[in-house]
Amino acid sequence: MLNMQFDQRVIIDTSDMDWQPSPSGGVFRKPLAKEGAERGHATSIVKYAPKSSFSRHEHPLGEEILVLEGIFSDETGDYPAGTYIRNPPGSSHAPYSEVGCTLLVKLHQFSANDRNQVRINTRSEEDWIEGQGRLLMLPLHEFNGEQVAMIRWPAGQHFFNISHFCGEEVYVLEGEYRDEFGRYGQGTWIRNPHMFEYNPYAEEDTLLWVKVGHLPYPGVS
Repeated sequence: MLNMQFDQRVIIDTSDMDWQPSPSGGVFRKPLAKEGAERGHATSIVKYAPKSSFSRHEHPLGEEILVLEGIFSDETGDYPAGTYIRNPPGSSHAPYSEVGCTLLVKLHQFSANDRNQVRINTRSEEDWIEGQGRLLMLPLHEFNGEQVAMIRWPAGQHFFNISHFCGEEVYVLEGEYRDEFGRYGQGTWIRNPHMFEYNPYAEEDTLLWVKVGHLPYPGVS
């Protein structure tokens, strides 16, 4: 197991990690958290070399993908960088990439009742809304307390102390995210445990993928 202690804060600069081979040739991974070798809860950065593919497989408790670079494909379509994808529990597909791609992938982390299939182009300007302060938000998904969004954090924007029931995950897509504990550049993955309190800010324009209210925690169902 790797980083399965959900009561601890985890910060990983994925740019410093080496790629590890997967069972499929041409597909490589940087594991961030995993329950088992090829099954169960997993969060990873995944890279498909050009013209590589993965054999058809099922996701018993769902799959969540953010396309970071290139074009990701399966039988439902071609998805360029910036696409947010949710494949619900019990779904299956045979993914591939003609030109190559890099993904943020989360497996086996859905509620069994979360059945919506999602495909969102996060680079569209149409659905962004104003958040607190000067932040802009693009809501991506919400179910049973879990919320996923893109957040644009303008330079010089400070925030009051925040904490989240059932935790938070942040992936830095552009710029640099900061708090009183450190500075987190592009490619950093942060997992904050249940009700972890901190004071975030940005000194340059920063783009984040953020997920809250979803982490397991003793005594919380």
